[in-house]
Amino acid sequence: MEKLSRAQTQTIEGNGGEAKAPRRLHKKLRKNDWELLTMVWLGVLFVAVFCYAPLFGIVLAFKDGNNVLNIMNAILYGDWVGWDNFRSFLADGEFIDVMLNTLGLNSLMMLINFPAPVLFALLLNEIRPVRFKRTAQTISYLPHFLSWVVFGGIISALVNTDTGVLNALLVRSGLSSAPVDIIGDPKYFWGLIIVTSLIKGIGWGSIIYLAAISGVSKDLYEAAEIDGASRVGRILHVTLPGIAPSVVTFFLLSVSGILNSTVEHILVFQTQTNLSRSQVIDTMVLQYGLNHGMYSYATAIGLFKSVIACGLLVASNFLCKKLTGKGVY
Repeated sequence: MEKLSRAQTQTIEGNGGEAKAPRRLHKKLRKNDWELLTMVWLGVLFVAVFCYAPLFGIVLAFKDGNNVLNIMNAILYGDWVGWDNFRSFLADGEFIDVMLNTLGLNSLMMLINFPAPVLFALLLNEIRPVRFKRTAQTISYLPHFLSWVVFGGIISALVNTDTGVLNALLVRSGLSSAPVDIIGDPKYFWGLIIVTSLIKGIGWGSIIYLAAISGVSKDLYEAAEIDGASRVGRILHVTLPGIAPSVVTFFLLSVSGILNSTVEHILVFQTQTNLSRSQVIDTMVLQYGLNHGMYSYATAIGLFKSVIACGLLVASNFLCKKLTGKGVY
């Protein structure tokens, strides 16, 4: 006779010596379970097709596939060149300027645009009139649903040197003696990108933080109020600690994506006159990959960026876990 575990023996004794049949763990899937599984598998299929399947083409970075007509033949049968494409990129005269532009612009955007949705969510949460709060939320969300082509066209019309409203206000108010070429002048390009990104994304970016704030227990606010905490004190000692895991997670993702740029955002405002400040890694990949047909060279640049991003994610996650005890994994 097989030996019974202590828990099984106690169960049998507690039931008067009669052993009950073990509870079935597997239940039949209900209709709504199948619907949820279908939605999940559609997401898995999307990720597999558009994220994992293209990884097959990474081998092109180590082969001679520049200026070929059939990329698949280059991937399968192209000559192996090893690290030559990476050496060419690192030795390129544009490399230093492109890296400085990418790191400088994205670092400023992370410094300014990352905390902006958090602060906006905190301010929205403190608004008491429900109608005004909903109106402010709706207005802040609207720019997100405009494509960068449409939104960029609106901004370009506003800052136009001849017919733009912004230049007219600057001249009439005496802040500028002549219209300013905000798009064409390289020294204004980073500011233009940061401001337009902030306008377009602050409302949408605050949604996740508003959801996190709604999950903070009301009892904590009541206890803080009883202890005499002011409104600012409740934000600092209740709200912010409550949403800290969400903030840390998105901060780590922002650090890992510091070399990523929204290509359509850059291209909308990029011109030949501001190219010295607007050329970043992603636009360089697009230029060499599609315009010049240097597929292996562009793949090597993209792989270089991905490896750096992976290293940044691991390093920033390690530091955050050491300093705050929280991380992505």
